[in-house]
Amino acid sequence: MRILLVNKFHYRRGGAETYYLELGAALERQGNDVAYFSMKHPQNIPCRWERFFVTQREYNDPRGRLAALRDGASLLYSWEARRLFQALCEEFQPEVVHLNNVHRQITLSILDAPYLRKRQAGVVYTAHDYITVCPNYLLVDGSGELCDRCVADGRYLHCLRRRCVKESRAKSALAASEAYLNRALRMPEKIDCVIAPSRFMSSMLVKGGWPEGKVRVLRNFADLSQVNRTCMQRDAQDRSRPYFLFAGRLSPEKGLMDLIEAFRIAGGELSGWRLVIAGDGPLRSAVERGVETGERGSRIEFVGYQSGETLRRLIECAAFSVVPSRWNENMPFAILESLAAGTPVIGARIGGIPELVGDGRTGLLFTSRNRLSLAGALQRAAALFCDEGAYEAMRGACRRRALECGDSDCYAGRISALYRTLISGSR
Repeated sequence: MRILLVNKFHYRRGGAETYYLELGAALERQGNDVAYFSMKHPQNIPCRWERFFVTQREYNDPRGRLAALRDGASLLYSWEARRLFQALCEEFQPEVVHLNNVHRQITLSILDAPYLRKRQAGVVYTAHDYITVCPNYLLVDGSGELCDRCVADGRYLHCLRRRCVKESRAKSALAASEAYLNRALRMPEKIDCVIAPSRFMSSMLVKGGWPEGKVRVLRNFADLSQVNRTCMQRDAQDRSRPYFLFAGRLSPEKGLMDLIEAFRIAGGELSGWRLVIAGDGPLRSAVERGVETGERGSRIEFVGYQSGETLRRLIECAAFSVVPSRWNENMPFAILESLAAGTPVIGARIGGIPELVGDGRTGLLFTSRNRLSLAGALQRAAALFCDEGAYEAMRGACRRRALECGDSDCYAGRISALYRTLISGSR
């Protein structure tokens, strides 16, 4: 098949990009012809289709008033993206177009490309976040509180009133306007199938107005090479100086500050334990200051952004990974990576996290946003780590859970079957 994958970033920035790039590689290994449509960026992986990529837009830090007006207008409907997407389609002739994160920098304007109507190409969309039912995409309002008002009644003015996007009335107004415009242009009707990586995501999409028949639950894949790599290891963890690992974006919704405070609350119960923080983001300077000062400095280590082999080793050697999210996570790759490495996960009981983390089986769950609950989970984890038999059984359960999810090749096989159904249906 000829498959066109679309995502606004063409480098490994987060979970959506991992999915987009790994899926493309797996589809190519299976003999498919794959093209990519994205945004120009200095960090992009070289791509033969990059001459069609859209102009780089920076909505969080626009360069001057004129740039802000230009970028704000293209956020609603990008004629440039539609034109370049049409040109790529005319050259590549895709049978299936698979959208990922496209809002803001690319927009759903590409669904108006004449090629899609003329050739009746199948259109698939993977919902990595809640953007099609929540203008803020996180189900969180401007004060950081959980919110599903727009999902419940479809009135996107909630976003403006509660300043849900960056606590900015202007940015919230733009996001709400984009949502209303997409509805007016009937963009969801131009998508044939929506992939929800978790049952929780599926429920939110249907609640927000997506037809239940269009939504398919298909969990993300794991890196099973990690399973092969660690299944023969016993206690790769450092038992003399064990550590909890946070690896992810340093942003408020990820709950890192909750974790740091919970680690302090747990206090003496965690004697000899460390907290290792790996990542980058808007909270980086605050984390660095917190690590450098006070009583926490000797037990909390900030190692910055890590990837590749270094990150794999951090995960493998951690006693537990911690995912303290304050928002309804979908299907975090951070958890899948940890499970594949045989490292149990301490996760917030929110969103799709409990679908991967079985309390007492593949890790421990706690109440999201509750630092005392998280501190208690850290203490229980430390006690479990001392019981080598129970801990080793949990590591084995983690690897089995990763195997159940399958790898990228297995996932590509499943999604190829969906593609073929769409192609045969359109013809």
